[in-house]
Amino acid sequence: MDYGMIGKIQKAKRYAEERDRIQFEQFTVTFDGDNNPHTVHFVRGAWQCDCDFFQTRGTCSHTMALERILDGMIPEVA
Repeated sequence: MDYGMIGKIQKAKRYAEERDRIQFEQFTVTFDGDNNPHTVHFVRGAWQCDCDFFQTRGTCSHTMALERILDGMIPEVA
């Protein structure tokens, strides 16, 4: 392995430990729920999930779980 790659690997490890460097702006995930898979979107600070609970409440276990996982990496929702 060349020295350039070794340096990049070390930098990647440091970046991975410094989570405050990263903020997600948008993404889409498939969340395997207990009953069905669900598609969750995060766009410009807003969540959207295709589950029935989200449609009536504006939040759900899928979005709340992702908020916990990504704590400090997504903008605060107003």
